Amino acid sequence: MKTAYIFPGQGAQFVGMGQELYNLNEASKALFEQANEILGFRITDIMFAGTDEDLKQTKVTQPAIFLHSVILANALGDSFQPAMVAGHSLGEFSALVSAGALSFEDGLKLVSQRANAMQKACEAQPSTMAAILGLDDETVEKICVQVEDVVVAANYNCPGQLVISGSIAGVDKACALLTEAGAKRALKLNVGGAFHSPLMEPAKLELQAAIEATEIKTPVCPIYQNVDAKPYTDPETIKANLIAQLTGAVRWTQTVQHMLADGAEAFVEVGPGNVLQGLVKKVDRSAQTSAATIA
Repeated sequence: MKTAYIFPGQGAQFVGMGQELYNLNEASKALFEQANEILGFRITDIMFAGTDEDLKQTKVTQPAIFLHSVILANALGDSFQPAMVAGHSLGEFSALVSAGALSFEDGLKLVSQRANAMQKACEAQPSTMAAILGLDDETVEKICVQVEDVVVAANYNCPGQLVISGSIAGVDKACALLTEAGAKRALKLNVGGAFHSPLMEPAKLELQAAIEATEIKTPVCPIYQNVDAKPYTDPETIKANLIAQLTGAVRWTQTVQHMLADGAEAFVEVGPGNVLQGLVKKVDRSAQTSAATIA
């Protein structure tokens, strides 16, 4: 059976995440403790018993979700046999580590640098995102182009759900126009800034050098990357796509469609929450989905 393993992004976090994994065995506990050392603070304290507010900071959220996903994949042992992998935004790093393309340490360092760079970009220019429900992708794209302020289609989550990203004025104008055009809802998101938009350019430049200096190996299976939803195994191409990802769109709808077309028979979500399973079902109701669990 061809199994696609999929890894969630920001928004899937919850207080208490990872505690069960930490208590599971010495190997999982050792990885969490190694992460505390690499990061220079006890992220496990925030994950297991912090406040929602503490966990919601980008610099905490991203490494926390990454750790939950990667340590869970590691704990699956021999049952983790991916035919293909993909991750939503931040989840792309979790997917690369789990597929053997990035080491645990390098993956965590990159995720931490990415989170800090994105936080800085958010603070430098207040910006936001909004979920547009009930309109086709093309209409959303056309309306974004008409707005003079910065606003772009950022996350193609599933048919009828596209997240836009940009300056506060740009997103507000686009939301008003999209509602007029028939969107069921235009919902501003509680996020730190305009992820996957041109406003992340400073973060992209900061992260580019770090990614280029990191060793990426050929993964054990193809990784379907966010920027164009296509499968890759070549390390240099994977790097280029990871760099482009910060300012490019997350093409999740197309990723799931491509995985299905390439023979994916089951989708297993590895990490906190079940958001991606829901999105897969919206693309294809008959798709088999489940959450990774430790027997």
